[in-house]
Amino acid sequence: MNFDENIDRKNTRSLKWDGMKSGFGREDLLPMWVADMDFRPPKEVIDALRERVDHGIFGYTIITDSLNRAICDWTSTRHGWNIKQEWLLYSPGVIPSVHTAIQAFTDPGDKILVQSPVYTPFFQMIERNSREVANSPLVLKNGRYEVDFDDFEKKLESGVKIFLLSSPHNPAGRVWEKEELTKMAELCRKYNVLIASDEIHADLVPAPHKHVPIASLDESFADITLTFMAPTKTFNLAGVQASFMVVPNKKLRTKMAAVQASDGFSMLNTFGAIAMEAAYRHGGTWLDEALKYIRSNIDYVKAEIGSHLPDLEVIDPEGTYLIWIDCRKLGLSDAELKKRILEKGELALNFGHAYGPGGEGFVRMNVACPKETVIEGVKRLRTALGE
Repeated sequence: MNFDENIDRKNTRSLKWDGMKSGFGREDLLPMWVADMDFRPPKEVIDALRERVDHGIFGYTIITDSLNRAICDWTSTRHGWNIKQEWLLYSPGVIPSVHTAIQAFTDPGDKILVQSPVYTPFFQMIERNSREVANSPLVLKNGRYEVDFDDFEKKLESGVKIFLLSSPHNPAGRVWEKEELTKMAELCRKYNVLIASDEIHADLVPAPHKHVPIASLDESFADITLTFMAPTKTFNLAGVQASFMVVPNKKLRTKMAAVQASDGFSMLNTFGAIAMEAAYRHGGTWLDEALKYIRSNIDYVKAEIGSHLPDLEVIDPEGTYLIWIDCRKLGLSDAELKKRILEKGELALNFGHAYGPGGEGFVRMNVACPKETVIEGVKRLRTALGE
């Protein structure tokens, strides 16, 4: 795979490239924002999709045992988690899955716990379903985010129904360690709180770090956990709308399936199912190469910012292809920071205030793109913030 290849994505209905007008008010920016890659997926995925297109008939589709087995094999090989086929449910995406969990296991007004700064749709899903956000902010210590377990327990004790876990964490890039996950799960079990674990970035963790599914740690944790995974971030397949849930507890799984059925929203589309199976069966080598390439991009950004923008601090991501950058020492307001990056740097990044309390003064940069784009992006960041 040639990850250096610059592929023109303009006029392809790409949110990242064609959606900047609605997102930022202008189209002439370098997009390093929304979390998709500028890489083609594995050739085997493209070939499988092309073969299906050439067949020419796109009627109703089914989930096959072959797809179920591919997922089980992948989670076992990549994450050491031996799941059963009957634990699987399917969904167009992680956010629809979160919506289903909220509908299934909470009522309007119930509290749902998050750890800010965190993936913006977590807040949106809670609020749009008329639930209450309970926030236990992460603590930044020596360039690494940690859980404030005293505050975490207090929030659980206040009557929380669901804990929305981001693992690996977006945007901070933390890959939670077994001890941290165990303590969070033990507290959730103590207070009878369901864990809804967004693990969409699970595969994007290079050595020496290792992703651990929270449900894999103990049967009692699995019994209170809904795990959401997908090939979409891993293999740049977000547009095919394909994800799955792992729900070992039969009672929880039955309730989730019932709510999905009531929404009429529980089946993968033909291309999503095909892409998912091909990616999990054949994408391992591609992913290993992509992780090395992305890590090289991260190291470049760190070095350049360290040399030329000393007032900025890169929160080194242990996982994901997203870099969380602390700009607070510049003394700029969020509005000023945004204005300089957009107008002076002509660069589209995600701005930290959207990730909730603790995100103010930060920006998120996506480096799953050719090195040439990364070099240009850092150059523009220097133009915007170098004075």
